[in-house]
Amino acid sequence: MSYILVVNPTMLGDAGMPYGGVFMATAIIAGLGSIAMGLWAKLPLALAPGMGTNAFFTYVVVAQMGYSWQEALAAGIIAGVMFLIISLTGVRKMIMEAVPTNLRYAIGAGIGFFIAFIGLRNAGIIVPDAGTLVKLTDFSQPMVWLALFGIVLVFVLHALKFRFSIIVSIFTTAVIGIIFGSIFPKAGLPALPALADFNYKPLADLSITAKGFVEGFASANLWRWDLILVIISFTFVDMFDTMGTFMACAGPAGLIKEDGSMEGADRGLLVDSGATVIGSMLGTPVTTTYIESSAGIAAGARSGFAAIVVGLLFFLSILLFPVIQIFSHPAVTAMALVLVGVLMAQQLKNIEWENAGVAIFAFMTIIITVLTYSIANGIAFGFVFYTVMMLAQKKWKEVHPVMYVMSGVFIAYYILQAIF
Repeated sequence: MSYILVVNPTMLGDAGMPYGGVFMATAIIAGLGSIAMGLWAKLPLALAPGMGTNAFFTYVVVAQMGYSWQEALAAGIIAGVMFLIISLTGVRKMIMEAVPTNLRYAIGAGIGFFIAFIGLRNAGIIVPDAGTLVKLTDFSQPMVWLALFGIVLVFVLHALKFRFSIIVSIFTTAVIGIIFGSIFPKAGLPALPALADFNYKPLADLSITAKGFVEGFASANLWRWDLILVIISFTFVDMFDTMGTFMACAGPAGLIKEDGSMEGADRGLLVDSGATVIGSMLGTPVTTTYIESSAGIAAGARSGFAAIVVGLLFFLSILLFPVIQIFSHPAVTAMALVLVGVLMAQQLKNIEWENAGVAIFAFMTIIITVLTYSIANGIAFGFVFYTVMMLAQKKWKEVHPVMYVMSGVFIAYYILQAIF
């Protein structure tokens, strides 16, 4: 999970947020959230800002939809409050029952492809093209070769089941980049910061990110009609991520009770949703429960003590900030995004592809997410095509009323978009 300390500030930096402030917010909310999960929910599950939602935050909400990062943080708080209300009531159970498992898997896989595409693009491996929209780079830039080295290295280490594949690959790639960057200073490779820049001053920018949501709520631009799509996307992605992690970790951790429910799930969901609200107030959107918690469970973690240890380590990582900021170069962080994309894409194996209706709405969810560069569009098309396919297969009685309502909301959104 430690890679999030490098990747998250870099990704949100593309939205115009100060690197040091986001780093501080990331470490604090990951520390607080994980410790709360361990102390109160007593679960061996750690939290940190989510990769998928932060990609959505930067490259869709800010870059495409025209919201400022302050307004996007305000939207994240609204989504967190919604998830908190959903967790406190029976609405969560209703939504999880309403949204079919195949659609949840498709949304997760689509986010994986989206994140991997961002990594390849930021590293310069995939570049724009006037004729075909995108194309493979011509490999003339040293940064591309460094990024490819990192991707191959992390793939090999992951295939060998090396536990710290991402963080070791980031460190190794950065060191190699610094060595060659010092030899070829104009090559655009990572470089050691000047001695004067090797300090903790950027962490004070937390004062900027922590007041961002206040400015966001005060902005008239926030209260646009398409805000609902942003909030729904933030809420659903966080909920699906968290519930998916809970389900994946509950069995191996021995947390399944006799009635089939998960021990501590209710408190865990409250911690997750509360962390999203607090995280957005600090300066990093949607905080979620990490599937990497399964590594600790595989090593024997069965109680909240594991999450507490992770939380304390996140706090201690603040001391390493001058060193960690060296690893923020796109060529260095690309492999983390691509590997996370691979891991999320593994959900494809759980989709019932033999069912034509399922195959269609799953495919549309994934392809729209990637080609429109938008998780929100992927979710919307997935909901609508699921409903259409179920009606076409004369299975309308099997569709939960929530799905009809949400499909109607998404269709209305696109109609309004066409009109206004």
